[in-house]
Parts: sequence; structure tokens; C-alpha cells
Amino acid sequence: MTAPTTTLPTAVSDYFALSEGTDRAETIRVFVPDAHVTDDGHDYRGREKVLAWLNGPASEFETTSTRLSAESTGDVTTVTDRLTGNFPGGQVDLRFAFTLDGSGLIQRLSISV
Repeated sequence: MTAPTTTLPTAVSDYFALSEGTDRAETIRVFVPDAHVTDDGHDYRGREKVLAWLNGPASEFETTSTRLSAESTGDVTTVTDRLTGNFPGGQVDLRFAFTLDGSGLIQRLSISV
């Protein structure tokens, strides 16, 4: 992954590092208990559902990512990554919009094209 254009909040940088690791269950620690993730038109609410998403749809394909941009405004950090891999089309730029709570954990994550 290339260097971001801005310093990412700890939970966001940890999300990317942990979600690319072999133990995706570790990723759940950067989310609040009632976290809400929206990806590919589906909603996942609560750590149990978010973990099921991480172990299922979010890890369905082998990918590599390159950071294209990152910016933070208030409690929202938006990261654009280019994913390449063995999924249909082989390459896509995804926008990850993270909303953090007062403790710095991920309250909401919305992933879109």
C-alpha cells in the first residue's frame, strides 16, 4: 500500500492493516459494539454481523490495494483505495468513509465505488 496523503486516525489505519491480515477477527476491535457497515448495498450492524462480513463478503477475493487518497474532516475520514485482484473486472477504486465515535473507534463505515 502506498503512503496516504494525510495521517489516518489510528482506528482507520488499524482497520486496513488488520483486515489485510490472516486473523480478521482482530479487525473487530477497531469498531464500536453497535457499529454499522454498508458494503455493496448490504448493511451489517453490530460487531457480530461486521465480523461475519469481514470473514465472508469482505474476504471473498484475493486483492492488493494501493492508497490513492485520504482526507479527514471532523469525525469523518475518507480513503480511496485501488483494489486489484481475482474479482470480476480485476480492478476497482473504492471509497471508504469512516465515521469515528468520541473514543476514536469506528462507528460507521460506508464503502462505495
